[in-house]
Amino acid sequence: MTIMSDKIHWGILGTGTIAGKFAHGLAALPDAALVAVGSRTQSAADAFARQFNVPRRHASYEALVHDPAVNAIYVATPHSLHAENTLMALEAGKPVLCEKPFTINARQAESVIQKARAKNLLVMEAMWTRFLPIMVRLREMLAKDIIGDVRMLTADFGFRAPERTGRLFDPALGGGALLDVGIYPVSLASMLFGPPSHVTGVAELGPTGVDEQSAITLKHPGGQLAVLHAAIQTSTPMEACLLGAKGKIKLHTPWWKGTDMTLSLDDGGEEFLEFPYTANGYQFEAAEFMECLRTGRRESAVMPLDETLSLMKTLDTLRAQWGLKYPME
Repeated sequence: MTIMSDKIHWGILGTGTIAGKFAHGLAALPDAALVAVGSRTQSAADAFARQFNVPRRHASYEALVHDPAVNAIYVATPHSLHAENTLMALEAGKPVLCEKPFTINARQAESVIQKARAKNLLVMEAMWTRFLPIMVRLREMLAKDIIGDVRMLTADFGFRAPERTGRLFDPALGGGALLDVGIYPVSLASMLFGPPSHVTGVAELGPTGVDEQSAITLKHPGGQLAVLHAAIQTSTPMEACLLGAKGKIKLHTPWWKGTDMTLSLDDGGEEFLEFPYTANGYQFEAAEFMECLRTGRRESAVMPLDETLSLMKTLDTLRAQWGLKYPME
């Protein structure tokens, strides 16, 4: 599917917090229009539509993906429904931007990727951090060898949830720190070093059975190491640091939606760099997705499907070490 129209018409599948964030981001793009929303109930669809001025309101996900006015679907449901909802949209012939994590596990991811390729449709994991201005500049700096070969990465994403309730602590919804926030530092390591050759980690499983905090070490084929932390019951610095042969780059708090970094070179030079953006940052992943649609690409070069699958395999390996298996598996 190649879209040639002036505006790409989006439908959002789901009406939760992340759906609202995407709607806010989408509003910053003049070549995008949010035309439809789908929920499990008419009342939820209507409430979301009133908030974001959405003209078409569907009381089921099925009705949304079959809406002829919709060019692209953003899947914003809990982790446990990502594969099912994305497959449904693909069967209806709709390209899909699926919120991270792409699926619950690699087996599900592989089935979605196979379906997308068989249907010749665009699918992309909504790893929104990848597309922020600071990350675009970071990749440019690394390509220019500014800090030399990057040998190590340290990165974390942890916060303290006020109580052990809701989606984050529910195994049936793919709860836990790893899939919700741990995927950010793991994805950063993947962006820098590619798939790991050795994966190891330890985690503390809480009373509801999900991982509440973890320490992860990844070794990559070139000898690079990534030391990562994730938590939903512990606040962490939320920083990332890339250590190279000629210097380091520190991404400041909160690095996963950041606007500034410090470049420090071993010869003594230091520079503070800022990359501000308007809106909430979710518009950049949407812009990439729409560019792929308009040019007829079936996946993004910035967040390719093979890398998405590799990420899910890494998360599977960690959960296997921790003895963490979700009910739907």
